[in-house]
Amino acid sequence: MTTSQILELDELADTIQASISSGDLAAVVRAVSLATMEQMTTLLERLPLKQRAVVYRLLPKDRAIDVFERLSPGLQSDLIHGLQDAEVASIFADLDPDDRVWLLEELPAAVAPRLLHGLSSKERQLTAEVLGYPKDSVGRRMTPEYVSTRAESSVAETLQRVHERLDEAETVYTLPVLDDSRHVVGVVSLRDLLRADDDAVIATIMQPAHFVTAYMDAEAAARACAGMRVLAVPVVDLESRLVGMLTIDDAVKILELEETEDVARQGGVEPLRRPYFATPIHSLVTSRIVWLLVLAVGATLTVQVLSVFEATLQQVTVLALFVPLLIGTGGNTGNQAATTVTRAIALGDVRPRDIGRVLARELVVGIALGSLLGTLGGAITAIIFEPRIGMVIGLTLLAVCSMAATIGGIMPIVARAIHVDPAVFSNPFITTFVDASGLAIYFLIAKAILQI
Repeated sequence: MTTSQILELDELADTIQASISSGDLAAVVRAVSLATMEQMTTLLERLPLKQRAVVYRLLPKDRAIDVFERLSPGLQSDLIHGLQDAEVASIFADLDPDDRVWLLEELPAAVAPRLLHGLSSKERQLTAEVLGYPKDSVGRRMTPEYVSTRAESSVAETLQRVHERLDEAETVYTLPVLDDSRHVVGVVSLRDLLRADDDAVIATIMQPAHFVTAYMDAEAAARACAGMRVLAVPVVDLESRLVGMLTIDDAVKILELEETEDVARQGGVEPLRRPYFATPIHSLVTSRIVWLLVLAVGATLTVQVLSVFEATLQQVTVLALFVPLLIGTGGNTGNQAATTVTRAIALGDVRPRDIGRVLARELVVGIALGSLLGTLGGAITAIIFEPRIGMVIGLTLLAVCSMAATIGGIMPIVARAIHVDPAVFSNPFITTFVDASGLAIYFLIAKAILQI
């Protein structure tokens, strides 16, 4: 969003808030009618809860559902609480089955049955099918509304089928080709259908099918979809029968939420699940306080190490000057390795069985980094203070970088192996561990070289 667009949005938000405060709803209607879809979505994210519900009620119905679908599941849940039951039922019925499941996961358990009861029997069945799959599986993110065809069908017959289901299908750009047992034998794109002769047989123009299973992790399936560079990928059950389609827009949504969650946890906070301005202050505090307490407890390890080597510091006080440098360098080295490997795990480049190879690579990288930093740091320290202090700093940087890179590289793999989000074991815990162990290494090397 450009600077001019941000200024326009701020002006629009001020106008709407002033109009609501004065009770001039007609002015609010005029203001929102001039806003683009992107502006309306951002505006609802920034407005307080009560004003958000008022503005949403004033949107035309067809525009309201488009805006609602663009909101995050957490924000959708908040908005639902601010609307009347009749409005909620109408919005819920207009959503696609997979989008309903996104919303239901954010709502209190008591609300879900009431919303499902208000659906038609067909829509209720489609939604129940998606809800039946495990949480975080791609089965909960697929759409059961698609258009399929048969290998022996003609292009004309398939296009007629697309035309008949155009309004109810979520995607028509990729059509799975099925056999009599509903097994996926191929896929055909709408582009190829439009380009082929009407009497051509689907078997002659279809492409090999790549698919994912409904019980596969949603993030892994989304990355597979993105990696294939396709608009949709078939989702099959354990018997390889088609049950739905994962569209590229849902795949992007999954990856966006996962990336947001990983970035938050790497920074030592819990993901908000809502835009910043739509998140209550108490939720911001809650998302941070638990991690701060955990890290504060972990930091006591560093204090304990300093207390153990207190006598060493009293004899050579200059050693205290380098504590921030050494623990900072070690923490940064570990975080770099953890971030790199966590990303590689997410992309499928690294698996738990690769732990030995990762350990060896990161050890070599750590030694290389430590040698460069140690040589430079040791030489400068030797010139400013004395050669023995320079040797202590040089050797410590070598040891700390080697240890930090190795630990940072294998911790995300260990986390994945025990089915824990690698981001949880990344920066906060690695920094705490490396700080304590790095100080221990530092003082042991100093005692050995300085004979204290």
